[in-house]
Amino acid sequence: MKIAGAFFLVWVLLLPAFAADNEKESDRVKEAGQVMKEIINIPDDIPKDLIDRAECIIVLPSVKKIAIGIGASYGRGVMTCRSGEHFTGPWGAPAMYALEGGNIGLQLGGQATDFVLLIMNPHGAESLMGSKVKLGADAAAAAGPKGRSAQGSTDVVMRAEILSYSRSRGLFAGVSLEGSTLRPDNRANQKLYGRDLSVKEIVRQGKVGVPPSGQLLVSTLEKHSPKNKSDPKSLE
Repeated sequence: MKIAGAFFLVWVLLLPAFAADNEKESDRVKEAGQVMKEIINIPDDIPKDLIDRAECIIVLPSVKKIAIGIGASYGRGVMTCRSGEHFTGPWGAPAMYALEGGNIGLQLGGQATDFVLLIMNPHGAESLMGSKVKLGADAAAAAGPKGRSAQGSTDVVMRAEILSYSRSRGLFAGVSLEGSTLRPDNRANQKLYGRDLSVKEIVRQGKVGVPPSGQLLVSTLEKHSPKNKSDPKSLE
């Protein structure tokens, strides 16, 4: 009985810490949803035809430079993908991700910056679900074109698996993140969902539903781009 009582006491003492961790991750997911909603409403934003052809989207809010003079930086955010075997279903539950590297710092200066990355084909999506991916080496990356349509940037779109954008001080632009790395934030996923889950279990196998904190992000994308309009052959 004493041992059971001790375990209960430890659990009671640790519960606020667990709740605080979950709250921090949930706030990050909520912020990602707000960033996506605001960027979609920018007149000269990400071309809708690109979002319609994206299998997954990564949103990293408020990335900051952490090493003045070196240019290193670190940001956390979320990735959500279209569900289904061939990415043709509704947008699904978000998985937590981290972006890090010197090139990000060079883009930032001293200003917090929001990043949005479009994952443009299944190969790019699958590569991100394992371990760390270096942009430009493990996955072809490029600054994303802006405007109502991406028709004038066909070469860029065809070559890249990942297209990236940034927003800082109200300015929105395509930005190159080559040389930076993306990796699943497994610890953050555990905190968000309360159990150990791989990225594939979250975004491909549908083992969890969309948490309340992810509703804005998913509903915004579902309203803006409910159907995957990629070439069907590219999804096979």
